[in-house]
Amino acid sequence: MHWMITANRLSDGVVVFRDARGAWIEDFNRAALLLDEGALATALELARQSAANNEVVEPYAIDLESRAGHFAPKALREAIRASGPTIRLDLGKQAQGQAPIIVRRASPEASHVSL
Repeated sequence: MHWMITANRLSDGVVVFRDARGAWIEDFNRAALLLDEGALATALELARQSAANNEVVEPYAIDLESRAGHFAPKALREAIRASGPTIRLDLGKQAQGQAPIIVRRASPEASHVSL
């Protein structure tokens, strides 16, 4: 099993992820990948300290799975939180190149793929 830590930044509500240095970042692809339960427990404790310091709200772990050689959230809710709206690919983290790679488009003509 693999995990990442996510939360919402308290100052603006933006979805953020914890990176390997312990910073909160918006880019899913730069977030720390947690490979075992010990690393997960440590990361969650540090994230809770960030919540106590009023940096983020309600940090928690998300389950990941490998898709086409990339890690992506297993749950639809987490995929949407990590990417942005499923009906407007020009909005959210997906528009900024910060979303997980979830689905590859079959052709250049395909303008939208809902999750």
